[in-house]
Amino acid sequence: MEVRVPTPHIRTVLLALTLVALPVTATTLANAAPNPAAATALAPAAPAAAAGLDDPAKKEIAMQLVSSAENSSLDWKAQYGYIEDIGDGRGYTAGIIGFCSGTGDMLDLVELYTSRKPGNPLASYLPALRKVDGTDSHQGLDPGFTSAWKQAAKDSAFKTAQNDERDRVYFNPAVNRGKQDGLGTLGQFTYYDAIVMHGDGGDSTSFSSIRKRALAKAKPPAQGGDERRYLHAFLDARVWAMKQEEAHEDTSRVDTAQRVFLNKGNLNLDPPLDWKVYGDSFHIG
Repeated sequence: MEVRVPTPHIRTVLLALTLVALPVTATTLANAAPNPAAATALAPAAPAAAAGLDDPAKKEIAMQLVSSAENSSLDWKAQYGYIEDIGDGRGYTAGIIGFCSGTGDMLDLVELYTSRKPGNPLASYLPALRKVDGTDSHQGLDPGFTSAWKQAAKDSAFKTAQNDERDRVYFNPAVNRGKQDGLGTLGQFTYYDAIVMHGDGGDSTSFSSIRKRALAKAKPPAQGGDERRYLHAFLDARVWAMKQEEAHEDTSRVDTAQRVFLNKGNLNLDPPLDWKVYGDSFHIG
């Protein structure tokens, strides 16, 4: 832009004007006051906070990651009707999160479903589920329980019940604990995956015990620690817990999945994501 220099005559007039005392009025002060709206409009926008695992898009990623390990598929919504005994001492494993007849969460699920929809295909198996809780027994469940489960899985009410129990027992507690520890999305997911597999009971391989072992090695961000260092300590403790059970001794869901994301510094679990579980390769773009 060209700047024009005033002529000597114009400079004289401008100088004279500056020497004239102008009266200060309320209108003058009002016009001189800063405009809050204008200031707001000119201020730079604050950066958006990083999404946690409870952000819908991140939760979808979490479900795909867990499904890749539990069902060798990213299509987690196809798993409502899944059911089999995988020989891990927990009886039948079924549904989108691996509810087990021997660990109580399957019983809780069927009770919830029955309270919402009496007379459903699984309602008649409640007495048997109560008896086998805490064991790997199929007594009272065979031969019709697996067929009844698959039939119930066609019902939207049963799918909703699975979603609700997943959130109540596993997802929400893991995310809340992760946020309390100052962890980002990846850290919250490591908690979620651990509580899905190990539960949160009082035994040495439960989620709380895994976290306690990690805390003995490193501090989480909420306690002034480094997030990456703490997560490595947590995954180390998780691997130890997995190796205590023959059915879970394959630690690839940690070693070639979660640890990969951590080593890349992807604490927000942002796509693209590439990982392996049990030798199978997966990708989220």
